[in-house]
Amino acid sequence: MDDYDVDEILQQALDRLTLLAEATSALSSTLDIDEGLRRVCRVAVPRLGDWCVVDLQDEQDHPHRVCVMHRDPMALPASALEGCLPPLPKTNPGPLARVLRGAGPLLLTGMATHETVPDNPLRARQLELFAHMGADSVIIAPLRARRQVLGALTVARTSGRAALCEQDLALVDDLAHRIALAVDNARLHQETQRIAERLQRSLLPELPRHLQLTARYTPSRTTAEVGGDWYDSFLLPNGATTLIIGDVTGHDLRSAVTMSHLRNMLRGIACDRQEPPGHILHRLDRAYLSLYGGATASCVYALMTGPEAGPWTLEYANAGHPPPLLITYEGDTRYLDDGHGPLLGVDPRLPRPHAAEALPARGTLLLYTDGLIERRGESLDRGLTRLRQHAAALAREPLDVLCDELLSGLAQDSSDDVAILALRLPPVAG
Repeated sequence: MDDYDVDEILQQALDRLTLLAEATSALSSTLDIDEGLRRVCRVAVPRLGDWCVVDLQDEQDHPHRVCVMHRDPMALPASALEGCLPPLPKTNPGPLARVLRGAGPLLLTGMATHETVPDNPLRARQLELFAHMGADSVIIAPLRARRQVLGALTVARTSGRAALCEQDLALVDDLAHRIALAVDNARLHQETQRIAERLQRSLLPELPRHLQLTARYTPSRTTAEVGGDWYDSFLLPNGATTLIIGDVTGHDLRSAVTMSHLRNMLRGIACDRQEPPGHILHRLDRAYLSLYGGATASCVYALMTGPEAGPWTLEYANAGHPPPLLITYEGDTRYLDDGHGPLLGVDPRLPRPHAAEALPARGTLLLYTDGLIERRGESLDRGLTRLRQHAAALAREPLDVLCDELLSGLAQDSSDDVAILALRLPPVAG
């Protein structure tokens, strides 16, 4: 073997390693399965093949074509090739069905003349794909992870280019293995997110119906872990209505459990004592420090009092939480900055002030957690200003619309959970 052959072999090996490294980077850059597959297909085409396809199977083993990529986008047919595929045949399976059942990787050649009459719908769809895209040689490799076949990767070359051969099987199989791991991780992440959200929502209460109240909770978009954001509202024996929002430090199961315990402690103390908000938070702080020493939490505890027809008064105390926002019917906004004290769990000897505020007819009171306003690398004042501006524009919208628009406008890029509790005051009876 001369030096030229050695250099060529080394270059081919380097090219293969570079392709696999770029594919791994493309897959790890997102947890969105479809976007990750599109990115890795852009790496594979045209360096590995003239076109490639990724098919995935769902939990019931129904195949679905999620990505079709060609080196020449104009070569793709007007009709969509992506979407649901026919079920796997029970008899006479073609190459794709065999791979989806665990065979492979398979090398196919002579595709232009091979099998002109398909014997099952899935094989027909595959031959239709070959006819549209052109295929001189094809490798179909299974996407295996944790002893399961999640789908298949198809890489093809058309005439006019060196055909795929036995030496390419290992490379395509390696690429398929990396894709399978990424798909498996993304599915695990999505399932964990769903479980975390169901757990979090199960810990949140139903709201009383004698007032116009609306609440929202949305989990973090960037983490699959449960958090400590919470809201609550209930009627006290003396007729006052509580309005509560809080956030336990941390994003794990322990913080969610602590949040549930804290909420229940606050309910018991509030119903038993029926004292001003500052006193209630002081009692809660003592109990919280005793039971959860070292943990901190923020909380706004408010009482709405007044006759059904108004006027109404809000008494409130704030333990290290973002201030409530008062929005008038005319669109004026103001943060309720009084009654502010330290976080729960810091020092129960510190004073717990409380304040009172007259609530305007047809106005809106908004309680929220910091995920709605905080952004990495940005000052808190900017986030508070942004919330005021959005809320002012929504002052006369129905309460459900106001909450949904705030979430869609402010929480889409949040890295934290977000909880909202909103109260809409009725008109004063004439």
